[in-house]
Amino acid sequence: MKLIKFLAIFSLLSACHDTPKVQITDAWARASAPGQTVGAAYMTLKSTEDSTLVYVETPVADATEIHSMTMDNGVMKMRMLEELTLKANTPEKLAPGGFHLMLMDLQKPLKVGEKVELRLCFKDTKGQITHQNLVLPVKAPD
Repeated sequence: MKLIKFLAIFSLLSACHDTPKVQITDAWARASAPGQTVGAAYMTLKSTEDSTLVYVETPVADATEIHSMTMDNGVMKMRMLEELTLKANTPEKLAPGGFHLMLMDLQKPLKVGEKVELRLCFKDTKGQITHQNLVLPVKAPD
């Protein structure tokens, strides 16, 4: 009887296991210049269902913002987004010159070869919140 109870509980817990719904690839942070207080992180996000990136945290900066960059009459414009919508099975590339994560008020400049920890928070269409932790390398800008 105890074994049956254990298997039932184990089965229930396994079904509730939070598997990542968003695949994160090509993640990296841009090295910053000495004294620079902002940084940027890039990656490709691909969700298995419609969802939204609602916020990002990191211990290397006081704040992290989701930004977009667009070209308007030859002028590059950057704006903060409250969230980033991810369409099911459609990669959303965060890259220089487009969507990216701004790391504001860096604790210290980001150096090539270091690692940056991020915690990304996603919300699905049912309102369920999931978090994914990520460690990405700091690279020199191309």
